[in-house]
Amino acid sequence: MAKLTKHNALVSLAIQKFRNVAAWFGGREPVVLLAGFVVVATVWGFVEIAGEVIEGDTHAFDKWVIAVTRNPETPSMPIGPAWLQEIGRDATALGGVGWLTFFTLVAAGYLWLDQKARLMTLLILSSLGGLVLTSSLKYFISRPRPEADFYLSHVYTSSFPSGHSMLSAVIYLTTGALLAAAVTQVRLKFYVLSVAILLTFIVGISRVYLGVHYPTDVLAGWMAGAAWATLCWLGAHWLRHRRLAATETGN
Repeated sequence: MAKLTKHNALVSLAIQKFRNVAAWFGGREPVVLLAGFVVVATVWGFVEIAGEVIEGDTHAFDKWVIAVTRNPETPSMPIGPAWLQEIGRDATALGGVGWLTFFTLVAAGYLWLDQKARLMTLLILSSLGGLVLTSSLKYFISRPRPEADFYLSHVYTSSFPSGHSMLSAVIYLTTGALLAAAVTQVRLKFYVLSVAILLTFIVGISRVYLGVHYPTDVLAGWMAGAAWATLCWLGAHWLRHRRLAATETGN
């Protein structure tokens, strides 16, 4: 009888836990399910691209895209006038470690002044985690960059994934998601997220245009960065849910 009672208690506890998880992930907040789908899809996409790159199946396509972006008369230079090349260098700087560090500190300062210390801490940790993840992926895959004659930006690491693209996705998308969660108007949420996505896109395109990355490097960077940013958003959502639950129960 004691064993049966214990068994029933464990079953009841498991059912309750399942209901709690289902309530958090489902029904009331379908956006969480969408975020979970984004994580799965982007991780799967990154793994697929990485596999193709390691096997060399994308090399012909990558080289073709790089060739299309070069000036036929001067292959070491990209297509377009000098001012477009200057814009490309300005755009790629938006994904540099120096600028992203400054941007993260500004966003963290805003969250601190807005009395959102937990979100500030999450932003800083997600940024540092994204940097470690990017460096680790580059180290283990170690893909050579395009030919050195194409470089219009200083480079120090291997090619896959694009660090500028991945870190831009990590920091801009994470910051955008956290700031969007902090505002109430839908149009403001849409605006903040749109700017974050646009900045990430511009940085990635500039890396191919400047000849320092293959397009699959950039695409993989976007995939990995979006997955990491979405996981961080889910973490922020979970913290908010816990805080609201604690408030309701008086704990």
